[in-house]
Amino acid sequence: MFFGEPSGDGKRGLYAYTKLWNQAKKQAGLDDFRSHNLRHEAVSRLVEAGLSDQKVAAIRGHKSMQMLRRYTQLRAADLVAKLDRIQSQ
Repeated sequence: MFFGEPSGDGKRGLYAYTKLWNQAKKQAGLDDFRSHNLRHEAVSRLVEAGLSDQKVAAIRGHKSMQMLRRYTQLRAADLVAKLDRIQSQ
C-alpha cells in the first residue's frame, strides 16, 4: 500500500495508485491478490525454466538459498512432466 503526504489534519491518505489498484483487483475478482504474489510467481517460473538456483538468486537479489526456496513454489504438473521426460530418455 502506498500513502501520500499528510493532509491538513495530519493523516496520510492513500495515493490514487492504491485506489486504482484495489478497484482493478476487485473487477478481476482478485480481492486477496497482492503484488508480492508476482515475486513468488516469477521465481517459480525461472526455476521451472531451468535456471540454476544461483542464477535465480542473483536475478532476484536473494542473499541466501533459504530465501530463494521460500519464494519458489513449483507446480506439480510441471514437475510430473519433467519427470516423464527424464524417464523417457
